[in-house]
Amino acid sequence: MLRRTVTDELKKWKSRDKRKCLMIRGARQIGKTYAVDHFGKTEYESYISINFLKTPSYKSIFEGDLDTKTLLMNISLYIPDAKLIKGRTLIFLDEIQECPEAITSLKFWNEEPEYDVIASGSMLGIDYKRPASYPVGAIDYIDMHSLSFREFLWANGVNDEVYELLEDCFQKKVPVPLPVNERIMQLFRMYIVLGGMPEVLEIFFSSNSLMEADAKQRAILNDYRYDIAHYASADIKLKAEKCYFSLPDQLSKENHKFQYSAVEKGGNARKFSTSLDWLEGAYLTSKVMNLNGYDLPLRKSEDSQSFRVYATDIGLFVAMFEYSIKERILNPGKTDQASFRKGGIYEAVIADVLLKNGYRELYFRKDEASTFEIEFIIEKADGAIPIEVKSTNSRSKSLDNLLKKSEIPYGYKLISGNTGVSDKKITLPLYMAMFI
Repeated sequence: MLRRTVTDELKKWKSRDKRKCLMIRGARQIGKTYAVDHFGKTEYESYISINFLKTPSYKSIFEGDLDTKTLLMNISLYIPDAKLIKGRTLIFLDEIQECPEAITSLKFWNEEPEYDVIASGSMLGIDYKRPASYPVGAIDYIDMHSLSFREFLWANGVNDEVYELLEDCFQKKVPVPLPVNERIMQLFRMYIVLGGMPEVLEIFFSSNSLMEADAKQRAILNDYRYDIAHYASADIKLKAEKCYFSLPDQLSKENHKFQYSAVEKGGNARKFSTSLDWLEGAYLTSKVMNLNGYDLPLRKSEDSQSFRVYATDIGLFVAMFEYSIKERILNPGKTDQASFRKGGIYEAVIADVLLKNGYRELYFRKDEASTFEIEFIIEKADGAIPIEVKSTNSRSKSLDNLLKKSEIPYGYKLISGNTGVSDKKITLPLYMAMFI
């Protein structure tokens, strides 16, 4: 069983005296159903799972009146073996996007606090079967992702003691012991290749075959292609698919800014911008905006016409390339014929890590008129914090220049080496992005 941090979040939710219905959002196949199933079976005396995609007939439970008395009666009629025990029952509404009336019902479940309700869905951020009335204010949310690097370490048997050692080195800004640093860096490269999709990892751990894991990644990508065709409107589906599968080309360019012409010759924002919005709403991509300045809040300085787009799982992104690039990532000492792509991949994995750290708004800075470029800028209480990403320990001219500004308190340089500090510049191993 894969250890997930969402389990702790679910337990915190359950411990609240006055808890609302809980909605877990995220892309398909990241482990939402598995996590709630495990939680429901271990934390409640009775657990009732209603999956609208697996059993479409369950939608009938929510036809007609949506008061909880009627809904509980309908559940007992459609699921005869369901045990509705007051105060000790969890009702799980899975793939809830397939039943708009079930989404509306969440408002009324809060009026019956003796039954806990969790909902989950994969297409909740898009305009798909929109409910007649959305239960604003009646829901708590958890945004779930594929496995983070910390969860990946757990899956590889790295215990909390090692994790705490790494975190201590980060806080004190001291080098990680060499054998530990080499091993964690090796696992980080493996994370780049495998990503965090649960089924991919389970296949790899059971077979120890990178090729079998790769086959599963490509199968998931095909599933996503089907999802786009199934859930996107007719005017968006083909364009959204083209945008999603153009990501390797976008990040293989010297300038990683998203360019519509890389999707289709002559492409423009008018044709493709709504497709990009759809991909974000489906939790398949995240957008990072370019900045014109560094005053807080950073969103005031964003350039809406200049942005980069990243896949929400690094392993799926790498699987869009040819298989041979995985060998090059895992063996960086060998001659690398794809260095131009590798730079984009290291950038993409840091985007993956920062997104899973909870940064909903990420930025970068690229001056089109010069070579100045900072891969990521995050907003903290003490100011704008730049993060430069290097696949090696090469010079960081852009970061050095930016740190001369008084309004920039400090910055991070992420490399494949070890920790070090030079004035306002903090150099860290790439994997330590998980502590930022």
